Amino acid sequence: MPVPANATLGTLLRHLIETLDGSVQAAYADLALNYRPRYTPVLRVLRELGSASIRTLSQRAGISHSAVSQTVSQMARDGLIEMRVGSDARERIVALSPAALEMLPALESQWAITNAAAQTLDNELSLPLSQLLREAIDALERQPFKARMSQAQASLDAQGSPSPTKQSPTKQSPPKPTRTKASP
Repeated sequence: MPVPANATLGTLLRHLIETLDGSVQAAYADLALNYRPRYTPVLRVLRELGSASIRTLSQRAGISHSAVSQTVSQMARDGLIEMRVGSDARERIVALSPAALEMLPALESQWAITNAAAQTLDNELSLPLSQLLREAIDALERQPFKARMSQAQASLDAQGSPSPTKQSPTKQSPPKPTRTKASP
């Protein structure tokens, strides 16, 4: 699906991820692997560590605790991980299941193919996408996007541009009762 000419950053990023992940997902399906691209960061950490808490997975994979927790739940439904309670009853320890371990050689081969394909994409671009993404992440770690938005708002305010106002919650009327016919 073509991207509109006026697409903004968020739309472009979502389209890029959908395009890349869609192709990678199709390659896994071609190999009859019940596996999703979003599992890869978690699986790679577990391959390295053997087992880990959700917190450790989040830190090592560089993704949010919430995203790891959601991914782990999906992986559990797909039979790719096993979970046990950690030393603290609130902590979950995650390990790869035998099914995931059996899948690893095919996944590692597919990852090599994916990385080689990504290199061909980088070679076509005026600046390698992987380099640009690292630079963007570094810049956002130095100054988060929210802070950049605040600066942009202050600049626009100084130029006299209209400012968005905080919306007050709208009061919703209660649902109307439905009438039912009495049964005879």
